[in-house]
Amino acid sequence: MNTREKQLEMLESEEHERRLRTIAQNGNSGLNYEQDMLSGFNKSINDIKVEAEVIKPTDKAAERKATPVFSGVLKYFPNALKEVAKCSQAGNDQHHPDKPLHWDMDKSKDEYDALTRHLIDHTINPIDDDGVLHLTKVAWRALAGLERHLTNKL
Repeated sequence: MNTREKQLEMLESEEHERRLRTIAQNGNSGLNYEQDMLSGFNKSINDIKVEAEVIKPTDKAAERKATPVFSGVLKYFPNALKEVAKCSQAGNDQHHPDKPLHWDMDKSKDEYDALTRHLIDHTINPIDDDGVLHLTKVAWRALAGLERHLTNKL
């Protein structure tokens, strides 16, 4: 294969198409690139300009990465969330002592009433009879209500 054939093969290759798309993203026609390709590979490495291709994440990936679960929630409230996790365990031990940790969504659907009762009880005595803070139960019920609303499992 001679040099001209190599150049033509390069022009038709996927790499060529990728480079043209990159050039087009920057508002150029790509004519200089094709002329350079046709004139051969006789340029010094220092004469070759390389443009970085900006790879845009898919919409799904961008959406996922735009949700700062760790840095926007876990990092802000580590102690509160640990308490809510303990509350989940205590509730599971009370209502399902023979089963692994899980949320039986059919068991209780009165999140807002329970949340309000625990908020009122907090003003009287911050600790419930089972040793869990009423505010922790308020937080659990608020998360449960939000989860039901977001998943439409009312």
